[in-house]
Amino acid sequence: MNMNESSWQLAQCPERCAFFFDVDGTLADIQPRPDDVFIPPPILISLADLHRQGVPVAVISGRPLAQLDGLLFPLRLPAAGIHGAERRSADGAMAQAALDLELMAEIEQELAIACAEHPGLRLESKGIAFALHYRGAPELGPQAEALAGDFVARYGHALTLQPGKCVYELKPRGASKGEVIRAFMDEAPFAGRLPVFVGDDLTDEAGFEAVNELGGISIKVGEGPTCAQLRLHDVAAVAAWLQRLVTGLPTAPLFQPEQKRETQ
Repeated sequence: MNMNESSWQLAQCPERCAFFFDVDGTLADIQPRPDDVFIPPPILISLADLHRQGVPVAVISGRPLAQLDGLLFPLRLPAAGIHGAERRSADGAMAQAALDLELMAEIEQELAIACAEHPGLRLESKGIAFALHYRGAPELGPQAEALAGDFVARYGHALTLQPGKCVYELKPRGASKGEVIRAFMDEAPFAGRLPVFVGDDLTDEAGFEAVNELGGISIKVGEGPTCAQLRLHDVAAVAAWLQRLVTGLPTAPLFQPEQKRETQ
C-alpha cells in the first residue's frame, strides 16, 4: 500500500512515537552462530539517546531477556524475550508464560538426542523455548523442519512452530510479538503514542500486523514478502535512520515505501 503523507511524516517524529525493535537482523547483523551476534556501537548510542530523551524504546526478540540485556549493555530497556513469553515492563515488572518446566526439560533432552543424529544441526535451548539452527548446514533445512514439526505434533499443547531465517523455533503456545506490542501499548510510557516496529523476519510479521491495526508504522528490514508499510535495506540502513532520527535530520529518503501490501 502507499504510505499517506501524515504517516510518512510521523515516521520522522520520535517525540510522538513509541519504538519497538527486533534484534537479530534488525539492530545486529546475523552471524553464523547466535553467540557471535553484537549490536554495533552507533546503534547502541542512538538507542540510548532516544531513551535518554524520554522516547519509549523496547526490544522484542526470540532471544531470552538475559541475552538481550547482554547485547544492549550498559543500556537496560523494556524488553520482551522468546517472542513475548517473557517480558519486562518499563517499571521493571516481570511477566513470564506459565509452563511446565519439567516437561520443557524432557523436551530439551529428546531434542538433543534427535539433533545429534544430524551433524551441523545446532540446538539452542532457551529454557522455555528451543531453536533448531541450520545456518551452518543449509542442506539440513528439510530435516530441521521435519524434526520441529514432529515435536510440535507431539507437544502441541505447550509449543508452537515458528519458522525463521535458517532456524525453526519451538516457542510457548500463545507467545506472539504482536500481542506483546499490544501489552506494552497499554502501559506507560508507551500508551497514547504511535507504535513503530522494526523487524526483519517471519517472526516479526505478527508485530507488523498488530502495529498496522493500531494505526502505527511497520518497517521491514531487508527483502521478502511482508505486511510492513515501509522498508529499510539492511542493518546499516537502520543505523543511519536511527542516527538521523535522534539528530533531527530528514529520514524519508532512507525508506522504500511498499507499493503493494503482501500477506504471508
